[in-house]
Amino acid sequence: MKDYVLVLTTCPENEADTLAQILVASKKCACVNILPKVQSIYHWKGEIEKGKESLLLMKTEKALTDKLWEVIKINHSYDVPEFVIIPILGGSDTYLSWISESVRDDSD
Repeated sequence: MKDYVLVLTTCPENEADTLAQILVASKKCACVNILPKVQSIYHWKGEIEKGKESLLLMKTEKALTDKLWEVIKINHSYDVPEFVIIPILGGSDTYLSWISESVRDDSD
């Protein structure tokens, strides 16, 4: 059985749709859910910052996370994009198979 993961990143609200489209089109993830209007408070360059962002939830195979990270680094506007990987311990066999079918790229 393949290992599946949920990957998290945040981005500016006005960039979420474009970034999600790029990520799915790259076939490095099967699906991106966009949770808009996330309020973030964080340390940045010695200051506490506050900003409105979107949270992107990406479903993929664990084996593709390095390639997914490369696509995010190239297309993300942040100097230090969030990239957090959470293992999926189980789920619907049909859904997990759909993830694998969606990320299959015969050119790889």
